[in-house]
This record gives sequence, structure tokens and C-alpha cells, in this order.
Amino acid sequence: MYAFTFERPASVDEAARLAAAGAKPLAGGQTLLASMKLRLSAPEQLADLSGCKELTGIRKEGDALVIGAMSRHVEVANNADVKSAYPALADLASRIGDRQVRAMGTIGGSVANNDPAACYPSAVLASGATILTTKREIAADDFFQGLFATALEEGELIKAIRFPLPQKAAYEKLRQKASNFPLVGVFVAQFPGGVRVAVTGAGNGVFRHGGLEAALTRSFTPESAAAVAIDDSELNSDLHASAAYRANLISVLAQRAVAKALG
Repeated sequence: MYAFTFERPASVDEAARLAAAGAKPLAGGQTLLASMKLRLSAPEQLADLSGCKELTGIRKEGDALVIGAMSRHVEVANNADVKSAYPALADLASRIGDRQVRAMGTIGGSVANNDPAACYPSAVLASGATILTTKREIAADDFFQGLFATALEEGELIKAIRFPLPQKAAYEKLRQKASNFPLVGVFVAQFPGGVRVAVTGAGNGVFRHGGLEAALTRSFTPESAAAVAIDDSELNSDLHASAAYRANLISVLAQRAVAKALG
């Protein structure tokens, strides 16, 4: 790594001041530290958020779950409220990466990083969740803005994410064997007002699929998902899979997710 200074703020206000002054926030560090080791990233100062107790905790508030930004994947996976109120979210968290990643990675770090193949952004977008920051509240539909890009402003930190609780939901993915990132992942969530479907790993960022949403809102069955044609013209094609293969995966995984949600 290149030389840097290390700060460990004890409060969100202190962390926000450091971030506004140019410090790079450090949550779980699963992407940042790896890129620093490769000298692809060279922040001059890190602000370790692990000392900010205000960013931790998981609680149920009415018909929603509020999950602190520094909640580790393993904590989300094992939390009794999440497992009871939103089992699909607990299931997603339990299958992120490997055991070491789940012990260190955080939900806020994953969402702020917005890796195009990360699992959590699909849950946030499919849930119609709200990102609570040090400055405002941001709807999921406005938050994700493409490859590693979000609506976060310079110095703005995620404090928590509020998830509305769906009637039914499930997440299905096909892993890349080497990285454990999803080659494609599909999160399906049914609400009284309709169905939301978010896809990760297939494009330049997480996205909703309108065709699947419309079909599943009319009839929440695997057969409805199977009848939707998936356009591959804007999907990724790389050494792992062609765009056509990813399109087929979206269809197959959506069908599996609906079947899983129906139990």
C-alpha cells in the first residue's frame, strides 16, 4: 500500500467531518483494502467507522426493518428479527462471499460501493428500501446510478437502511466459482401494490426489470416469469458469460425465486 494516515472516529458527526475533509470511509474494507494493496486506490487518510456505535443495530419499526450501516453480513443473516420478518434478506446475507467476508463485510459498505455484481443492492432496490444518510433520506430508485456510482455526495455517509416488509420475497443467484460473486442474481419481492424485481451481475449496475415486474404483478407464478422475454442487448458479455447466457439466467433465476417465495 501507499502511505496513509488512519483515524478511528467515535461518532458519526466526527466521521462525517473527516469524510468532508477528504478522508476515505472504511466500513468492512472488503473492496477498499484489496484495491489499496494492489495500489489501485491510494487514499491519504482512512476513517474507520467501526467505532461509531450509532451505525450498528438492527430493529423492527412497524412494517419495516431498520438495519445499521455497520451491521456485518453475518449479523444480518443471524438476527432473529430479520429471520422472522424478512427471511429472504437473511438468506441473501448468509450466502454472500465466504465466511471471512461475511464476518467483516457490512451492508452499508456494500451499498455505498455499489459493485455491479454485489448481492445487497438487489435486495435494497427490489424492496424499495430507503437509504438513511447523514444528510437526508434517499429512495432506492434514486440511489443506484450505474457502475460503482450512487447518489451519495462527497462526505455523505450511510447511517442505516430501512426495508419495507414484503408479503413474499426470495433471492436466487448463480455464483462465479472463483470469486463467489453472482454471475447473475435476481431478487423478487411482492408487495400489496405490486411486485418489484431487481437484477445484479448482469449489467453495469443493479437494475429493475419492468417486464418481469408487470407479469408477476398480474400473476405471481414461475410460469408468468417464464413467459417474459429477456432482452440481452444491454447486458454484459465477458469471459465469464455471454449476454445471451445472462439473459437466460435472469429468466431461470426469476422463476426459481418465485417458486422459492411461494414455498
